[in-house]
Amino acid sequence: MDIDFDELLLKLRSGEIARGGSIEHMGMHILAQEALKIISELNGSYHEPEEIRAIFSRLIGKNVDSGFTLFPPFYTECGRNIFLGKNVFINFGCHFQDQGGIYIGDNVLIGSQTVIATINHGISPKERSDNFPQPVKIGNGVWIGSKVTILPGVTIGDNAVIGAGSVVTKDVESNIVALGAPAKKVKSIPDFDL
Repeated sequence: MDIDFDELLLKLRSGEIARGGSIEHMGMHILAQEALKIISELNGSYHEPEEIRAIFSRLIGKNVDSGFTLFPPFYTECGRNIFLGKNVFINFGCHFQDQGGIYIGDNVLIGSQTVIATINHGISPKERSDNFPQPVKIGNGVWIGSKVTILPGVTIGDNAVIGAGSVVTKDVESNIVALGAPAKKVKSIPDFDL
């Protein structure tokens, strides 16, 4: 089977549906197997911070900056559609389902056990094995609390704070605190704090 993985990843980031059993769907499974090998290395034993950055760079297919920090374990079924800014911190037990693309800005803090999902399946039983990708975009200076779930297609604006345990189903504007299930604005962040 001859699959252009760069083209596949671009199609997924663009929102192209991967039908169950299609070449694209099979390609997603191949990417998942590659990611699982690297994740088992990352999560299987202790690594110095420099080693973690090197392993994570292999996982996403791009170099991370020297300010990147990850506390394993970390989980993903792809990895190659994760795009990171500078000084990103990812805490223990996060799961990034990144096939549809995850874009994270600079100076972002991501709390333990956060789930970022970029794939939905069809509601109709005939479409359940189809994958409907939508990217997630997280702006600069965002703080995501522990056990947050971010659903496909969501954009979180710069400097927003997402309270622990929230489920983010819609876009979150910049410079606010949002929490709940579904997450809603509870207050603004004053200009003097920015």
